Formats: sequence, structure tokens, C-alpha cells
Amino acid sequence: MNLATLPPNAPFLDSIAAEWLARHGDANGLILLPTRRAARALAEAFLRASNGKPLLLPRITAIGALDEAPLALSGALALPPAVEPAHRLAALARLVMALPQEHLAGAADRAWRLARELALLMDQAERAELDLREALRHAAAAEHASHWQVTLDFLAIVTEVWPHWLADQGLANPAARQVLLLNAQAEAWTETPPSHPVWTVGMQGGIPAVARLLRAVAGLEQGQVVLPGLDLTLADAVWEALDDPHPQAGLRTLLAGLGATRGDVARWPATTATPDARVALLSRALLPAMALGDWRTEPDLPQSALDGLYRLEIADQQEEAVAIAMILRNALEQPGHRAALVTPDRALAGRVSAELQRWGVLADDSAGEPLSHTPPAVFLRLLAATIADQLGPVSLLALLKHPFAAAGMAPAACRAAARALERACLRGPRPPAGLTGLRIAVARVPEAARAPLAGLLDRLESCLAPMLRQSVAMAPTTLLATLVETAEALAATDARPGPAILWAHEEGEALATALAGLLPHLALLPDQPPAVLPGLLDALLEGEVVRSRRVLRGRASQGEHPRIFIWGLLEAQLQSVDVVILGGLVEGIWPPATDPGPWLSRPMRARAGLPSAEVAVGLAAHDFTAAACAAPVAVLSCPRRLDGAPAVPARWLVRLEAMLAGQGVHLPPHPAAAWAGQLDQPAQVQRLSPPTPRPAVALRPRRLSVTEIATWLADPYAIYAKHVLGLRKLDPLEQATDAADYGTVVHDGLHRFLDEHGARWPAGAAAKLRAALEAALARAQLRPALAEWWRPRLWRIADWVAAIERDRRSAAPLTALVTEVTGHWHLAVPGSFHLTGRADRIERRTDGMLAILDYKTGAPPSHADVQAGFAAQLLLEAAMAQDGAFADMTGEAGELAYWHLTGGFEPGHVRPLFKGDPTAIADAVADARARLRDLVIAFDDPAQPYLSQPHAGRVPRFSDYGQLARVAEWDVAGEGDEE
Repeated sequence: MNLATLPPNAPFLDSIAAEWLARHGDANGLILLPTRRAARALAEAFLRASNGKPLLLPRITAIGALDEAPLALSGALALPPAVEPAHRLAALARLVMALPQEHLAGAADRAWRLARELALLMDQAERAELDLREALRHAAAAEHASHWQVTLDFLAIVTEVWPHWLADQGLANPAARQVLLLNAQAEAWTETPPSHPVWTVGMQGGIPAVARLLRAVAGLEQGQVVLPGLDLTLADAVWEALDDPHPQAGLRTLLAGLGATRGDVARWPATTATPDARVALLSRALLPAMALGDWRTEPDLPQSALDGLYRLEIADQQEEAVAIAMILRNALEQPGHRAALVTPDRALAGRVSAELQRWGVLADDSAGEPLSHTPPAVFLRLLAATIADQLGPVSLLALLKHPFAAAGMAPAACRAAARALERACLRGPRPPAGLTGLRIAVARVPEAARAPLAGLLDRLESCLAPMLRQSVAMAPTTLLATLVETAEALAATDARPGPAILWAHEEGEALATALAGLLPHLALLPDQPPAVLPGLLDALLEGEVVRSRRVLRGRASQGEHPRIFIWGLLEAQLQSVDVVILGGLVEGIWPPATDPGPWLSRPMRARAGLPSAEVAVGLAAHDFTAAACAAPVAVLSCPRRLDGAPAVPARWLVRLEAMLAGQGVHLPPHPAAAWAGQLDQPAQVQRLSPPTPRPAVALRPRRLSVTEIATWLADPYAIYAKHVLGLRKLDPLEQATDAADYGTVVHDGLHRFLDEHGARWPAGAAAKLRAALEAALARAQLRPALAEWWRPRLWRIADWVAAIERDRRSAAPLTALVTEVTGHWHLAVPGSFHLTGRADRIERRTDGMLAILDYKTGAPPSHADVQAGFAAQLLLEAAMAQDGAFADMTGEAGELAYWHLTGGFEPGHVRPLFKGDPTAIADAVADARARLRDLVIAFDDPAQPYLSQPHAGRVPRFSDYGQLARVAEWDVAGEGDEE
């Protein structure tokens, strides 16, 4: 048999090209490779081998492309055609939806995902050449047979129904057809050997049919099978004990399928790019568990094993991307050097591509991007979500701020109108649903600003009309076609039609092709409600990848750098460069997390004869060792944290470091970790000082509320930002109900009850208080679950208030009572100053003294804060009452108290200030009056700045302007100086 291997440290494709030319020159022939990317790269290797001279190349094709261009035409013609993937998934989804509800049938989106899992199970069984029906019958252990029967009933779709469906349609599953094609080709070459050379190179594993094809090629007179990186140094006992996660496991399985042993494989001599000691280092580090004793018994490897091999350990994935980009950029300093990032982590690939742009280096991710993440697909998905959400604020704004949204206007004008609609109508509580709700919200806007908002809604109504008319269940084909029609209308600008925008460039063409291929087959599905469309669209696009040039969007005049590459694992196979970075070496990424699928556990898969889920780990391990030996300089990268959590380094990296530690050495760290930390650092660090704004006295506020005085004391900058700069914090979108709303309900209920009854205490007060609070709860229009949660607490408050009021009024009868009363006070200072306040409750007793009460559903201020002047609300309201600011309620305060109303285990608690001592209250009121006067005078000094949070230990619990004041920056800087 003509079997050979090239070591992993040899430039595989360059060696293949050189050997072919040495043996066959430019003779006609055929070379089969595992992937299309490898086939393209081999053509480039031939060009390098001929030094750019014209050359008649052999036919180079990927083994998976035989169905597109079969080599044995007669065998292909005799086989039934493969069912289209979309047709297969739609038919399977219909079968799933036809099952009873207990079998998880349901909406089309869930059925489509289950159909994809069923298709994967069939493909795995057919590639393994198993009778799935028989295999599943014996998959479960006896004690689980009854539970397994439920799953078997569901899987009858693929074991019983599906084979008949294929026969009726005259079709075959794609995997089954691929196996038949490979068998037909192997049989044809065995019976009639070709007259030209045939090579298969680079296969690191494969299904039995691939092994039979390779055996046929190896038996040809001019045939040659070249395996990548077969380890000929492993002891036979170790070789036989290899498990699926080992990097050589796939090659061992392939050799077994060929009916060959390692002794039948010749090692081709080749120029190596890295020391042989590195190959030996990785081989020893990844020995199976039974052979780890060799770490102690074998002699230490030479120092050359670590030449050019580095470890990149860095804080997180963003710093990892920066460091990798710097390594790639540094490689360009060497003339002619080529560098590549190899990673299965597409997010890392995107970050590195973005970081390279700071040096004007454009490198796209050759593994492509998910079709669902491309701009046109995102636009469609946002549109579907907006319709399903009945034009909710979050989904609507996400749609209108997408670059494709224009609604017949210039894109910039559409986004400006969307921002105006957001500020006027979409901030705060969610408006009523649909366009009608938006029009109600616009009607509340001042008339001067209403016209452009109404104009935007008119355009939206016109664009969205096709989808808004769909209110009942209908065919998914109609739903998807209507969604596309609506998206085209919404994408149209004042200068270009929508289709010209939506379907432009590679990603637009890919999406159009995908949807056009799906639409006819969706007719197999039953009618669905429009609410299913977002999930169905996500399910339809799941797994689809487009080879778009993401990095070139908006850079049509530029091209990708010819010496910098970003590869996925498939794209990196058989490639070689001068510098390689293995990025994302984290458990769950590289190697991938193994998933046996939703149908069978790992033991069940083994009993059924299906491939182990750990086979994917073995293939990833082979990719790891091949990539680590593919360049003179190899950098192994793993961040310490991933998405904020500690990252677990890849098992191979842990193994390698453990073995080296036993020899007293370590992988040398790459200096890029330090480079990344210095990249964006200034040449000289200066301490950032807190802001000290000193506006002109004429611009400083002359009117504040009582509650703002506490803010003025604790955070003067907040007063400056609000009243001088005129800044207000925007309400959040779809503002949720919070504790403040609970307080509003309590205040509203008590105010209306006391406003009705005043100083006269009614009979049946507890029941009437409950009714008043119940009415306030209804006026709040809360979601039902929250209303039910708050109702018992409100009733407990009603009962507590009724009891406490009875006792208070018996002890000190009232002559008058007002609630939610507003007061205005002119403070006698130079330039005048006005204080406003709204008192929750003021009572006049029979002795003429006033009682001022404040309701708190949250924690009331401490007595220490009140005495220190930092919580002077009640004291200042008392001062206002002394000077007649509250109209008829003028007089001295004999009682100041907070009512802490929680409705909890202790429904309420009275917290009197100064123990109810009128003399102490009078002194404290006088002191508060003087403090306020001093505060106003102090800030009338032009030199007095509005400092941000000037009192250590008295930081406001909530600050709307902390970010504007950049508190986190200068506060940290100050702490650093102290250390």
C-alpha cells in the first residue's frame, strides 16, 4: 500500500506540491483533500513551488465535494438525489408537529430545532453505516427500558416514518448519498484503475466509507495516501490504548479502516519549520493516562523543544485580543513573514480583527460569520421581534436605529426622528401597545413638537402595514414573505429602493439565497401565529455561515493584508506560516464542550455503536498539535478570565505545563502581555482632579425644594448639573415598577382618605383605609402579579394606621388636618432665595401646636443625620410653617415625626424627632434656618465651587450625575495617591 506521512513540523501543502512536481511534473492527475480551503491553499502552494511560473495543475478537489462533481459519473447517476437540507428539515418539523403534545410537539420554531437534531442523528448513523432502528432498540440498559420507550416512540419519526417518506419522494439523505458515492468511487477505481496519478492527502480521520476510498487509492499503482502528522514514535501498547480525546485517535481509526498498521506507513523526508524536539515535547505531554510514567522515566527533552514556543497569559479576552493583534502586527516587521491566528472562538477572531485596524491592517475571519449576525439578517430579526412585541419601546428603537431603517426618508433623518420619538414618548412607563398606543403617546406631546413625530408614525404605518395586518395564524411561507416585503419597505430611502439596500453585498446575497431556498419548503408546515415568527426566523438561520468580508464593510477601496490571516480550525488544517497564535485555549472553546445530543447519553451512544461525542475533542487535539508545530514561532494563548469568570485552561496546556514543571522549566512568557498593558497608557499619568465648577452668581439657582437641600449638602455638583446646566436624567425605556411606586401608592391612598375625612375620624376607619389604598393600587395600573404581592402589605398598613390614629387622636385631639400641602417660603438673604416644599401631613392640635408628619416606605433618615443637618426636611418644613408658608397651617411645631410604613411583619413604626420635646424642636428648627441661610450665602460667593460629593462617608445612595462628574475616575486616582 502506498501510505506515507509528513511530520507535523513540516509545511504540509508545500511538501505535497514539491513531491508531486518531483514525481509527476505537470502531468494530469487528481489530488483529494479534506476541505475546500485546503484545496485552494494547495493551489497556492503549487504556485510557490513553481516560483510563479505557468503550470498545468492536477485536478484538486475536496473529498466532501464529490456530490457536486462526482468522479465516477455512472455511479452518481445510479443513485437517488439527496434531499435538500431545507426540504428535509421542513418535512421532519411537520412530522414532529403532528405528534401528540406529550412528545414535545408545538410551535414551528421548536419543531424546526428538533428536526435539526433528528437530521443530525440520522447523518451520524448513516456515516457510521448503522441500522439506526436496530441500534436504538438496544441502546438503553434494561432498567431504563420503560423510560427509553418514550424516546423511541418519538424517534420513530426517523426509524419508521422517514425511510418511507424518502422512498416515496425518490430521495436519499445527504450523508447516505455521500457514503454511496464514496463506495461507488472506491469500487470504480478498484475495478478500473485510472491511468493518471491519484493522491489523497491530509485526512486525519474519517468515516468507514472514506477509509475504503483511501484503501482503494493506496492500492493503485500511481496512488498515494499521505497522512498528516502520524506519530510513528509511540509505543505499540500506548498506540493501542489511545482513547477518543487523543490527537492520534482519529488517525488510528483511519489506519484500522485501511487495514494497515503504522509499519505500513513511510515517513516522507521534508524540510521542517520547527525543531523535531517540539513535536516530541507535545507528543509526550499528551500521552494517555496509562503512559504518564514516561514523564519520569524518559530523559528530559533538549532545550530546543521550547525554541519559538511561548505562553501568552493575560487578564481577559479583550486584553488577549489586543496582545494577539500586536503579535500579528509585529510579525509584519520581518520582510516576507506570514502570521496567523488560529482559533475556534469567533468572538476572539472578531476582536482581533478590530484591534488590527488601529494599524491599518485589515484581516478578516476566514471562518466566516453567522448569517443571523449579518446586518440584513439582524434587520429582519429586529423587525420580526418588533411586530411580535407590538411595537414596544425597546424593540422599536432597536429597529429604527438599525442602519437599514429609513422608512422612505434619508437614513440620518429617520434616526433623528426616532431619537425625538424616544425622548418624547418612549422613555418612562411603556405606552399602550401598537401604533394606536404610540399615537396616544404622541397626542400628549406639546403641539409644537407633535408634527414630526406624527409624520414618523405615518411612515411607519405605511411600511409596517403588511405585517400589522397579519393578526391570525397563517402559512409560515406567507408570514416570511410578508416580513420580507415589510423589511424592503422600511429599508427604502428617499434615494434608493429597499431591495437594493437589503440584498446588497455578500451577506445580502447569502440571506436572499437562504430565504429563497426556505420559502417553498415552509409550505409543508401548518399555519402559525405571527408571534412565532421571531423564533422561527432564528431557527431557520441557525448554523448558517456566510463568508462575508466583514472587515471591508465601509472600506471598499482597501483590501485584506496578504500576510496576516485569521483562521478557524478547519481553515488552518494543513497550513503553515512563520508565526502562529493559538487563541482561546480554554476548556469549552478549544477543546469544545462535548454534547452527546438530546436523544442518547454517552453510554447509550456506545451501546448503539454511534461515534463518541469525544471524537470532536480528539480532532481538536490534532488541530492543536498541528497548529503548534506549523510555524517557527508558536504562541499558546489563554486568558485568566472569560466573561468575568475564571477561565479553565485547555487540558493540553495544563498537561504541557505540568510536564515541564516536573523538569524544572516553564513555557517562556511572550512579551506581548506587557505590550498590551502599555499600549494605551499615556506617557505621563496625571491625577484627575474632581470638578470645581464656579458659575456666575446670576446663573446659580435661587429656588430649590426642601428635598433638594439635602442633595445640595451632600453633592453640590448635582445641583449645578440640574439647575445651572439644565441636565435631567432620562427615564429608562419601559420603566419598571419599583419601590418608589410603592411609596406613591401609599401616599396617594392616605392622602385621599384623610382629605375626605380631615380631622374627623370616621367609623369603620380600617375598612375605609383598606378601600382607599385598594383604589390607589388600581389607579397605579400595575401588572397583576405585583398588585397581588403588594395588596396584603397595604392592608396591614391600613390596619396599623387605623389603630395608631385612634390612639393619637384620643391623646391629642385635632382641630385641623391637611395633606400633600405645598408651601413657598421667601428666605431673607441678599438677592433673595425661595424654598418650596410639599408636606405629607400637617395637623393642628387643640393647644395650637402643629404636628408635621412624613411618610417613608423606605428607610427614614437617622436621628444623627437630622441633628447634623444632612436630613433637614422636617426641620425646614417647620421653619416654613413658622413663617406662614403653608397658608392656614401657621405656627410652632410641637411634633416632628417619620412614619415608617412597610406593611411587613411590623407594618408601621413612628419615629419622633427629638423625643417630641417642643423646646428641642424649636432649637433645631432655628439651627436649620440658620444653616440654610449660611449655605445660600456661601454659594453666593463667586469663588465657591459646586463640588462633587465633598463629604467623605456621606456619599449619596443614588446620584444621577456621578458619571458626569467622573467620580469613579478621580476617586480611584485619589485612593491610589494615598497608597
